[in-house]
Amino acid sequence: MEEIINKVANSALEVFDLEDYYPEGARVQIDISQWLLEGFLLKEKDFREHLKNHNWSQYQDQFVAINCSTDAIVPAWASILVAVQLAPFATKVINGTVEDLEASLYEEILSKVDYAAYKNKPVIVKGCSKKPVPMRAYIIATTNLQPFARSIMYGEACSAVPLYKENKK
Repeated sequence: MEEIINKVANSALEVFDLEDYYPEGARVQIDISQWLLEGFLLKEKDFREHLKNHNWSQYQDQFVAINCSTDAIVPAWASILVAVQLAPFATKVINGTVEDLEASLYEEILSKVDYAAYKNKPVIVKGCSKKPVPMRAYIIATTNLQPFARSIMYGEACSAVPLYKENKK
């Protein structure tokens, strides 16, 4: 019987797995419509009272997205005021959805990666993930790898889609 050789393991192919950069911690979304009259009308005095009485410590060490799920017209200061309340407890606070939060976390993390380690190498950006990796993270990783990598593919080694190949000079 002929020995099976793992050509992928023996190749120079580098795998860039975005799950490796996934920051651990709870994600939560705060919907400020809960503090609006009938979910639509912001009455400043009532809004401030709701914020004063809210248990902000429950967000300790969490990543928090602030949004409004209704079509209410909410002044900018309302979300900022919520963020001020969260600041002593939350690890990170953004205005938007949980998906926006994930993208923001990845933007921050991927901006600190040393992509020079991928210089002149074929790279595959791993496509399947068990964690919520937003599309924006794949785009950021790929565009940051491009100046360094010899080639970039997306997916798995057995079925990768070519994305970029360096021009031979």
